[in-house]
Amino acid sequence: MVFSSYLFLFGFLPLALALYYLAPRRAKHFILTLLSYGFYGWANPAFVVLLVFSTVVDYFCGLVIAQHSPFAGRAEICSLPENNHRSGSQKVALCISIITNVSLLGFFKYFNFAVENYDAIVGLLGFEGLQLDLAFRITLPLGISFYTFQSMSYSIDVYRGHARALPNIIDFACYVSMFPQLVAGPIIRFAEVSEQLRTRKHTLVKCARGVAFIGLGMAKKILIANPCGKVADVAFETAELGVVEAWYGITAYGFQIYFDFSAYSDIAIGLGLLLGFVFPKNFDSPYHARSITEFWHRWHISLSSWLRDYLYIPLGGNRRGSLRTSVNLGIVMLLGGLWHGASWNFVIWGGLHGLFLGIERLQGKKSFYRRLPKAMQIMFTFLLVTIAWVFFRAVDLPQAFRYLGSMFGVGGRGAMAALPSGILYQPYYVCTFLLAVVVTWWAPQTWDWTRNLPWWKIGLIFAVLLASVGILVTQAYNPFIYFIF
Repeated sequence: MVFSSYLFLFGFLPLALALYYLAPRRAKHFILTLLSYGFYGWANPAFVVLLVFSTVVDYFCGLVIAQHSPFAGRAEICSLPENNHRSGSQKVALCISIITNVSLLGFFKYFNFAVENYDAIVGLLGFEGLQLDLAFRITLPLGISFYTFQSMSYSIDVYRGHARALPNIIDFACYVSMFPQLVAGPIIRFAEVSEQLRTRKHTLVKCARGVAFIGLGMAKKILIANPCGKVADVAFETAELGVVEAWYGITAYGFQIYFDFSAYSDIAIGLGLLLGFVFPKNFDSPYHARSITEFWHRWHISLSSWLRDYLYIPLGGNRRGSLRTSVNLGIVMLLGGLWHGASWNFVIWGGLHGLFLGIERLQGKKSFYRRLPKAMQIMFTFLLVTIAWVFFRAVDLPQAFRYLGSMFGVGGRGAMAALPSGILYQPYYVCTFLLAVVVTWWAPQTWDWTRNLPWWKIGLIFAVLLASVGILVTQAYNPFIYFIF
């Protein structure tokens, strides 16, 4: 089930809100958990089993780390002081939590990738008899990359003393499974909502801002991301492409993935507000960045901050010199690329960003960025990000390199190169592309624009929401990119 569907908008969401608000205070988390399991299991009920398993493991690990029994009957379970000595049982509990979540993610997301590469390697070495040639394939559970990271953050935050463990398993299950951010983020760390799970207020101001986030998110998704995605699909599916068309196509993809995912994040934040939760910002105008380092401070903030706090800093961060810092950045970005998908394309995409970050770190204050005007810094950063998007979007490495060749005029322009122009340059797609340009670099952010809502803003929000719902009827093309991660 995706947010931009009539089933969700006019079926699941009204039912969920009605049941949630009608439920007594003590039953709200139980109702929300059941609704979230129904939302998650809509495509495949078997996926719920994995979600419950991860939840139960991390809940009991959290109790052991906090050194309390689940049957103690305490109203609260406190975490240990951050610098306090940890016992062997606490360390074992943390290891069990991390190993369980990483194993779930590794098996379901990377098993097929590992088998394919193993068969390819032994085949190249001439040992065809050792190939596995497995007929079955592992199905990737929706959102497993998000909820394993989220659930794992609970054990780590309790272990570090950053949050108190939850005594009630229903409260914890609600945190892990909450449907607004379950299948495509943002990754809500436990420390960010731990107090809200204990007590929070439901106000008209929150509800109004939540509806605004949802309306603007729907507009981003349906009015901008989907048409830009169609342009990108046509460009990448064309065997022969001119230079201009190739750059047009990959730039359209850059807009698609930004508006698609920021739309999902906006809707998730809006839904959270309707439920009384305040989730953190996940995008901060990333295409305004003046360096790749700044880009990752603005793009998918919940993931980049998670990788920073739970991977980069434990590796040593920037405490061991510029060279070691660059290596750490490279490792984090390679793993970040692999987190997005089991493909060498994603590894290369992450490696490119790791390389860019490492070079910027080594240059320090002597960075060539500082010698450019601000507008040129933004343009150059956007250029690097756009080139890297080729590997993120391409189906495989041959397509990625072929597309890069088209972008830089390598391979020549065949007679078939003019054929996609009839679709790419339709007024509807060109106007949408220009709208994406204007919104990206000149429109205010949803987070800031919704802080106050006078009547004219409310009218505009409902207008774009109605337009989005109306156009949704005619759009057969309606993917959520991060839904598959």
